Amino acid sequence: MAQKAKEQMKEKVIEVLNKARAMELQAIAQYMDQHYNLDDMDYGDMAAKVKLIAIDEMRHAEMFAERIKELDGEPTVEPAEKAQKGQEIQYIFSFDAKLEDDTIDAYNQFLLVCRENGDSNSVKLFEAIIDEEQIHFNYFDNVDDHIEKLGETYLAQIAGTSSATGLQTLGFVARQGSVGTQGGA
Repeated sequence: MAQKAKEQMKEKVIEVLNKARAMELQAIAQYMDQHYNLDDMDYGDMAAKVKLIAIDEMRHAEMFAERIKELDGEPTVEPAEKAQKGQEIQYIFSFDAKLEDDTIDAYNQFLLVCRENGDSNSVKLFEAIIDEEQIHFNYFDNVDDHIEKLGETYLAQIAGTSSATGLQTLGFVARQGSVGTQGGA
């Protein structure tokens, strides 16, 4: 009986880990589409940062998959929803801020499921990823605020900037931590 209860607890954790992985896969597709569109619109600096955030999300998706595999589960390869393509710049950052805010809310609930089912390793994983999602939210919300308040003036300052992120595979959060050592992004 105890073994069956333990298996049921593990299944509940795998379920929320897979829901989180599906959300990450959606974010990857969304942010990569936005990255390409922002680059095409000649907002290179924004495109570069959104690309780096997508790389962070890829890392998160892999972290969830690795934990699922540790628990003998099968990681999903299906995104939670399809990416919304061709968004206008006025809507991209408010959309992304809401996506990150919703993700933080969901992950806090998933964390509780892990805690209730005795999986402290998955709790720690969610805590670490929530911290990074908060950094993403802050960036998207800040840019949205600038676009809302300053409009074309703000966008004109970014137009024509480089979208190059170099050959490094560090995501947005990792680059924020390296500002003092490598000149930042």
